Amino acid sequence: MNIFVIILVLLVAFLAGMEGILDQFQFHQPIIACTLIGIATGNPVDGLLLGGTLQLIALGWMNIGAAVAPDAALASVASAILVTLRGADVSEGIALAIPLAIAGQVLTIFVRTLTVGIAHAADGKAKEGSFRAVELLHLGALMIQGLRIAIPAGIILAVPAELVTDGLNAIPEWLTGGLAVAGGMIVAVGYAMVINMMATPKLWVFFALGFALSAVGQLNLIAMGIIGVVLALLYLQFSPEFNQGGGGGGSSSGGDPLDDILNDY
Repeated sequence: MNIFVIILVLLVAFLAGMEGILDQFQFHQPIIACTLIGIATGNPVDGLLLGGTLQLIALGWMNIGAAVAPDAALASVASAILVTLRGADVSEGIALAIPLAIAGQVLTIFVRTLTVGIAHAADGKAKEGSFRAVELLHLGALMIQGLRIAIPAGIILAVPAELVTDGLNAIPEWLTGGLAVAGGMIVAVGYAMVINMMATPKLWVFFALGFALSAVGQLNLIAMGIIGVVLALLYLQFSPEFNQGGGGGGSSSGGDPLDDILNDY
């Protein structure tokens, strides 16, 4: 492990910490953070496999009101480092991601408490008319969020590989197995929450169709994705709410929602 790899990993960790607040470029999402760390360390396949599985788990992690969700950024970065650089396999990384996310949740609450003082300081500078100071205070608070992930990542990188390996081997199988089962249950909860937000009576038929298609063993995930996109496009093409009754007899509707929007302008 050379210094260039360390810098890249810490940069990904820093961006993931900031994106946990910004939500602009989604670097904190497991599928992105783990894959980037996998590429930086020369293990893109392990990073992608880990990130894809953790992304399914993280579907159920969201901030609701004042409740702070488990920290997907710390879980992704720390488990990716353990898998790609410290000899853990993907299943061990998935099992360790859940307690890491809980630890990150506590760390997130602590850091957000610190930034309350920064927000009050920014309010004071705004009253004084010092907008540059307000910008610097906000950037400083954002950098603290990045350090929230970068510092733990640096600690994991600094720990000798032998010590990490011995620690992983000391974890009993019943614990890793239980955490893996819990992770699978969280995946189901995440899907249920997403479906609950999207569900309408008009779309339940596609939900049932998906179950039927999943029984066809020859269809892989790519094929299922293509079928889903085709069904969505057909729904948009033929649904009256999107094309003004299917374009029958309407002088202003050409049957294409995009064309109708452009015609309005």
